[in-house]
Amino acid sequence: MKSGVQRFDRFIDAISDELGHADRVEPFRAYTTGLLLPGERKSVEPIAARVGPTNVRRTHQSLHHFVSTSSWDDQAVLLRVGQLAIPELQAREPIRTWIVDDTGIPKKGKHSVGVAHQYCGQLGKQANCQVAVSLSIANTFASLPIAYRLYLPQPWIEDNERREATGVPENIEFATKQQISLDQIRAAVAAGIPAGVITADAAYGNDTNFRDQLSSLNLAYAVNIQGSTTVWRPEEAPLAPPPRRGKRGKVPIRLQRTADQRPISAEALAHELPPSAFVDIPWREGTKAPLRSRFAALRVRPAHRDTLRSAPRDHEWLLIEWPQEQKTPTKYWLSTMDESTLMPTLVETVKLRWRIERDYQELKQELGLGQYEGRGWRGFHHHATLCIVAYGFLLIDQGGFSPSGGRRLQLAQPPLPDNFRPRGSAK
Repeated sequence: MKSGVQRFDRFIDAISDELGHADRVEPFRAYTTGLLLPGERKSVEPIAARVGPTNVRRTHQSLHHFVSTSSWDDQAVLLRVGQLAIPELQAREPIRTWIVDDTGIPKKGKHSVGVAHQYCGQLGKQANCQVAVSLSIANTFASLPIAYRLYLPQPWIEDNERREATGVPENIEFATKQQISLDQIRAAVAAGIPAGVITADAAYGNDTNFRDQLSSLNLAYAVNIQGSTTVWRPEEAPLAPPPRRGKRGKVPIRLQRTADQRPISAEALAHELPPSAFVDIPWREGTKAPLRSRFAALRVRPAHRDTLRSAPRDHEWLLIEWPQEQKTPTKYWLSTMDESTLMPTLVETVKLRWRIERDYQELKQELGLGQYEGRGWRGFHHHATLCIVAYGFLLIDQGGFSPSGGRRLQLAQPPLPDNFRPRGSAK
């Protein structure tokens, strides 16, 4: 059986062709090693001290150039890591979902690329932060990000001085998080990544165009929506266009509503359901007991702006979660999974999103995702890509299990100089 170092070397070799030049392989290996080694900080300077303690300055210069300046392709590397991980994941279970999400990285000041006062999920409030959109592949054993891109708020797009200072490419225009996500999904489809059901929170699921674009790609989804989202009751639909009046004028083509036949909010529909419609369903083992709640599932037609359409939308699943102890439902989802899908499968699918929380926890706390100290566009994405490379290796090395749930790789670490104190460390 190969040692951990030998397995790591094979992994690095399998990705190195995506870097473009042979002289990038050694800093790639060194930086990824530094991310995997224990340490308080995972930015360039502390990594240089860990992997090259006898010549920290030269190692720092090499790694800094590789991360902040070198022009290798992040997405090509991420897709290659995904291709290497997929056989390990599928040896356990087929890919179940593609998880769409975004993560906030708190950041002081205003000069680091993309920093703005916006919602930061890590802090649970509005704060100065960077926000990145990601796409992960997942099954019940593990998950792995295969795309990661910074969201640039409109003020950054319009600020040529800050764009130039941080190296934002000229072809980067404003894109919503939903648009960024759709680009990532299209790239994954083009790369032949095994399809999974798209899952996303309400920031994405509420966007009808986002859902429509997924359907146009022939991808099923199971996305969170707000209770205010309108749908038609199972036995109802919008009215057909009225007949033309007289022999002149345009033939009406738009669907109609009346005072008696109108859509209803998902929340209002949930309150109309009898108690017997809700079933107690467990979805996975928790730390002390199975996680479970009450759910109802019914076939409905989404109603968003259907009076501008000539044909009603297709039926979808509306899944509702209403815990026994709550006075109102807590969550709602729309899903285009097959009509024959059983409710436990619907529940397991939407609840698999917990995997992305584990991804980000491991990436931030163990591998330093949020600890890059540079300000530039390229460095931000290179550092994140290398963190995901390290995460992918841990996943593969553990045979398709989540890195946070198993053993950690042991790599030899040279001793640090006695007088070394990395920036950002505790005094």
